[in-house]
Amino acid sequence: MYTQGLDSPGREALHASSPDTAALEARFQARVDADEKIEPKDWMPEGYRQTLIRQISQHAHSEVVGMLPEGNWITRAPTLRRKAVLIAKVQDEGGHGMYLYSAAETLGISRDQMMAQLLSGAAKYSSIFNYPTPTWADVGAIGWLVDGAAIMNQIPICRCSYGPYARAMVRICREESFHQRQGFEIMMTLARGTPEQRRMAQDALNRWWWPALMMFGPSDAESRHTAQSMRWKIKRFTNDELRQQFVDITVPQARFLGLEIPDPHLRWDEASQHYVFGPIDWAEFQQVLKGNGPCNRERLEARRRAYEQGRWVREAALAHAEKQRQRAAQAA
Repeated sequence: MYTQGLDSPGREALHASSPDTAALEARFQARVDADEKIEPKDWMPEGYRQTLIRQISQHAHSEVVGMLPEGNWITRAPTLRRKAVLIAKVQDEGGHGMYLYSAAETLGISRDQMMAQLLSGAAKYSSIFNYPTPTWADVGAIGWLVDGAAIMNQIPICRCSYGPYARAMVRICREESFHQRQGFEIMMTLARGTPEQRRMAQDALNRWWWPALMMFGPSDAESRHTAQSMRWKIKRFTNDELRQQFVDITVPQARFLGLEIPDPHLRWDEASQHYVFGPIDWAEFQQVLKGNGPCNRERLEARRRAYEQGRWVREAALAHAEKQRQRAAQAA
């Protein structure tokens, strides 16, 4: 769902130490350049494999952790319709995580390994989910801004060079588009409601705007690995290109809602045909990534608790599978 993993390098690509390795790397790059899909059993540089493992697993972790900020609003949503839609959305996010864990497994890492990395804090997930959701308007802002930013990033991943990842993203993007519309509809209802509801919508926009811009990852000047990811066509656009597209699309939406973007530097530049926006607080971004955000500890503790509470289900499933294996062996 989220782009910070795009800037997390895998192990460095193998250097051509023999004519065979050099030929394999040249053939691999030629396939990528020709927009052929790389499949699990195809030869690939180790750096490509490790970069994908890191990116896809972080994407999966983000989907699963992303269920938490909205999940605690299911019982408090204002109407039965809102509850039903939010349940469906949270369920979708869990499904997205499962698709992505499956895609990562094709690269030689197990789901247990990925989960252990998440629960130990070794693996990252999107910084956006370490912010609190104190009002119902936050659910709308997440759908509109966070899922909107996710779609901006994920649509190009449908053309990622790695086949299983690209194919998983097709369905995910379709579902995310509904999530974005749901969030926008909540914000529109609040913005056209009572003065108190309108203030609630504006407050949510104020709090989520800058974290949403941070979702695209560091600026291109600070992103050391973008060039290689784009060469391998894991990534199709730079962080700053995606961020600019998001701003250009979202500012008119805010104005349609009658809400104000919390950026005094925001202006339309006629020459570039883009919005110019103010500086991002990258110090805050780095602090959240390091585990010092408002909800980092709360989010990880919730995932650890859920993992332990679900242990009996995993053990029961393994026991059943073993029993079936033994029966099949006896029948043979």
